[in-house]
Amino acid sequence: MAGTLTTNGVLEGICHYGVIPVLIPEDLQRVRRLGIALRAGGLPVIEIAFRTDSAVEALRMLTLNPQMLVGAGTVLTAEQVDLAYHAGARFIVTPGFTTAVIERCQRLGMPVIPGAANATDIIAALDHGIRLLKFFPAEAAGGIRVLRSLQGPFPDVRFIPTGGIDASNAGSYLSQPFVAAVGGSWTVASEHVRHGDFGTITSLAAEAIQIVRQARA
Repeated sequence: MAGTLTTNGVLEGICHYGVIPVLIPEDLQRVRRLGIALRAGGLPVIEIAFRTDSAVEALRMLTLNPQMLVGAGTVLTAEQVDLAYHAGARFIVTPGFTTAVIERCQRLGMPVIPGAANATDIIAALDHGIRLLKFFPAEAAGGIRVLRSLQGPFPDVRFIPTGGIDASNAGSYLSQPFVAAVGGSWTVASEHVRHGDFGTITSLAAEAIQIVRQARA
């Protein structure tokens, strides 16, 4: 599978850790400490969602540390790709398939993980040479049952299910051979970030890593 994952080892790194914390940035004063907390828990990966005006600055802050694997999520336009790229993002995630975003990422050499919820989305991704996809919204779209059905006609595709996943069900997804990683919003829950409860975030990150190890054992 390593041969199908691009670029410069970024996607391999995401798959290695198995959980991608997804943050909607609100308080920039806490963003830098959040990165420290995740690294302390052994999970130096984060996806910054383009849902607030703070997203670009949050990317810049976190990418100052080369040990962090930082990407931009909820990317909807080619212009947002450019903003993320110049802010130092190392990968792009979209909630659905969008040709404009995919083609801009490929021109820039930026790894991109498009969203897919059905066979049509998957075929569109394959037409662009992409075999690692975000399955969103995972639980609402049918969860593992639907992923198993999709795996039949698309055996070379791997998924990162996101949406409705937490510590209670992440292991069930990660134990499936077609699941490369899961979205891990629960590790950076807004209430913990808002209250500066970074010790809890470190503990949740460490717990997430343990879930990955147990599921893959």
